[in-house]
Amino acid sequence: MLWPQLAKRLLSRPLTEAVQPPPEEVVQALAAKLEATSRARLGRSLSIRQVDAGSCNGCELEINAMSGVLYDLERLGLRFVASPRHADVLLVTGPVTRNMREALERTRACAAEPCWIIAAGDCAVDGGVFKGSYAVEGGVAPVLAVDLLIPGCPPTPSQLLEGLLALMRAQDPPVRATAPRVLPDLPPPG
Repeated sequence: MLWPQLAKRLLSRPLTEAVQPPPEEVVQALAAKLEATSRARLGRSLSIRQVDAGSCNGCELEINAMSGVLYDLERLGLRFVASPRHADVLLVTGPVTRNMREALERTRACAAEPCWIIAAGDCAVDGGVFKGSYAVEGGVAPVLAVDLLIPGCPPTPSQLLEGLLALMRAQDPPVRATAPRVLPDLPPPG
């Protein structure tokens, strides 16, 4: 009968695995590094505009997990914004489909400078499983100049956060030496 099976399913516990939270010391260290780097570089928190260029939504699930209670993106000094005009970073997921190419180019044109482009996920890196399809242009690189590639299908929230930190550190200006260097083959002044 259907009723006993239905009652059994309703009263039993779900068959999902328990969530393993990331180690708190790792999250705190990452938060401190991101906060210091974004404040030093921009004078404020880092604003991210996520752009779906034709993905299967696997990467979007992981990006949404960054805003959840385990990672809590806001405490790391990062936030998602609704408009590319307010964004410092365009986080692009999915292969660029022919239908989304113009929308992606327009989104980049609307973004203020400095604006960094991140290709997140295997599909955004090189087209992924959709590579070679008639409806796909490929990854993000043929359409926009990409500053950072984060591979993975999909990349985990930790990988995404570490990628954002690596991008911020790579954009820091080089530290100058306190005294100017004198080339050995030049005669001394005077």
